[in-house]
Amino acid sequence: MTQTLESILGEHAFLRDISPEHLSLITGCASNVRFETGSTLFREGDEATQFFVVREGRVALDIFAPGRGPITIQTVAAGEVLGWSWLVPPYHWRFSARAVERTRAIALDGACLRSKCERDYALGYELLKRFTHIMSQRLDATRLQLLDVYGSTLPAGRRG
Repeated sequence: MTQTLESILGEHAFLRDISPEHLSLITGCASNVRFETGSTLFREGDEATQFFVVREGRVALDIFAPGRGPITIQTVAAGEVLGWSWLVPPYHWRFSARAVERTRAIALDGACLRSKCERDYALGYELLKRFTHIMSQRLDATRLQLLDVYGSTLPAGRRG
């Protein structure tokens, strides 16, 4: 049985319970993508043109630290969403992402969605609420990872 992009997106936790009208608008910006193990989905600083609804596999989110190289902040897996930089000017990736195993996802075009959100404020507000939660999770993961990496190098009196 073949599933449509709309049915796949509608069953995904990120978009579950969104109105059928909004799901249809979102699906109009969607396409299937696949990444082999080790491939780069995007690089920190590059233009952020899309986000991904992960269906299968795992993707590592990295930041680059001078003198240390890439630091993995979080690993995103099936059922999660990857990428919010398409939503916030200047639309540049804040992290790099690489597939740590073969990954299937649905890519959603950021410019397409921003245009639809400008015409339908209820859609924009709904997506903003959902992405704000993801941004908060990424901020927490970044904070914890940086404390783990750099916390042990702080003098004893400066450790939290």
